[in-house]
Amino acid sequence: MAWNLLLTSDIGLLSLFTIFFIIGMAAYILRYVIKHIASETKEHELPPGSPRAG
Repeated sequence: MAWNLLLTSDIGLLSLFTIFFIIGMAAYILRYVIKHIASETKEHELPPGSPRAG
């Protein structure tokens, strides 16, 4: 009954679309953050042989 309501009614389809949209947005934001963390880390790495501060 619940699956039938989810897949056939207008509000069920809208809910399903919303769930998939949120999951897609979360995946995009996660990929974006990971990419920028990697680029920031690479940008701030010290070259080999240089003295460390601190």
